[in-house]
Amino acid sequence: MTLLSLYATQPTEVNVEAERSVVMNEVIDQINTEYQPARLANPSATERAEIQERVTVLVANAFRRRNLRPGPQYETALGAEITRRLLGLGFLDLLLPPARTDISEIAVYSSGLLQIMRKGAVRFETVEMHPDAGEIWRVLDRILGPQNKTLNESNPVIYAKLPATEHNPGGGRITALHPAVAPPGKNPAINIRLFEQKPVLPEWLIERGALCPEMMADLQQAMQLGKRILVCGGTRTGKTTILSAMCNFLPEGWRIVKIEDPEEIWINRTTVQSFEARPKAIGTEVAAVTLADGVKVAMRLSPDFLIVGEARSGDALEALFSAMTTGHSGASTFHAESPRDTVERVITEMGMHSQARPAEIQRTFASAIDLHLQIGIRHDTRRVISISNVAKELKDNKVSFEPIWKYDETSPFDAPAWKKVGALKTVLTEAD
Repeated sequence: MTLLSLYATQPTEVNVEAERSVVMNEVIDQINTEYQPARLANPSATERAEIQERVTVLVANAFRRRNLRPGPQYETALGAEITRRLLGLGFLDLLLPPARTDISEIAVYSSGLLQIMRKGAVRFETVEMHPDAGEIWRVLDRILGPQNKTLNESNPVIYAKLPATEHNPGGGRITALHPAVAPPGKNPAINIRLFEQKPVLPEWLIERGALCPEMMADLQQAMQLGKRILVCGGTRTGKTTILSAMCNFLPEGWRIVKIEDPEEIWINRTTVQSFEARPKAIGTEVAAVTLADGVKVAMRLSPDFLIVGEARSGDALEALFSAMTTGHSGASTFHAESPRDTVERVITEMGMHSQARPAEIQRTFASAIDLHLQIGIRHDTRRVISISNVAKELKDNKVSFEPIWKYDETSPFDAPAWKKVGALKTVLTEAD
């Protein structure tokens, strides 16, 4: 009995699934024959609809030739999947806007596991999607190709951008690991951090219990006064999110220069000039452009307010503090778990970069920063833990923090509370 006659007598789901990948490859090959690569790479809405309709017809014909009739619903779904692979980002199209708008992060494990993190959450959750290694590689190549980047054994770690689109105007950042450095090596490991698709509104953070309205009012006043602010917290605590929300309070008409790596803060103003750092292009003579370079350039652009997305290194901190101690207002984020940890990590990073003495760095910190904001995770929720003035005079040769707000660690999950223990400094005193 031939395979065709077997299908004729036993048109079961098993037979359909057995032919699924064969049908997919056959249809993809046919579409690649009928349409020019340039048209597939950047189709208009009309062309996309035309191609999807053609794909659905080819899927139905392929099953009919095998005497299989899985039904219009199955064929349409398979046609949509093939279209995503041909014209979009494959499985990612099911997780990115407009299909999903509730996701902040996507993780593809080298084992094949796929997880997402919802907006406002602090833990990943598994989704029942199982893209094969071939599809993952195709999606990755589609993203990296236009950026002239390639993931391979000689270049096993790639940092890239998820391009902004009409439906995902915030874009995102991508970290990809080659199977050679990501055991068990079944496929590349990928992490995608999605950026907000629109400006972060302060009321969103209040509604989510990150801080109370009175705290937000103090931050509004600090921004309007042009305070020099450092927003600190651990990984995924929402440092960039709260800094983005605070930017809503900058006075209209201020010239804002924003330095990031990569760009992710979206400020709804026309007077914003962005500067994006970039790594050295491997295998070329193209030099790196660092955050420190961006800060130095920004100082020549006459900003009213300077924003550094995250000062990660000693040279970036040195450039930032140099700008802030020479009269520039601004704000940045920094990875630290507490106010004291902030100072210790700054001392470490700047000391490694410039061999400056700890006492000198402490004085620079006190001179450069007016306000310290600490974020942490409580009850699996992002909370502002403290807001503090930074004293301009050292105490016992150390930076001194003067708390304004403190999170009440005894408050329950569903009723977070904060204590007002000080006041925002609005005018420098003689002692300062």
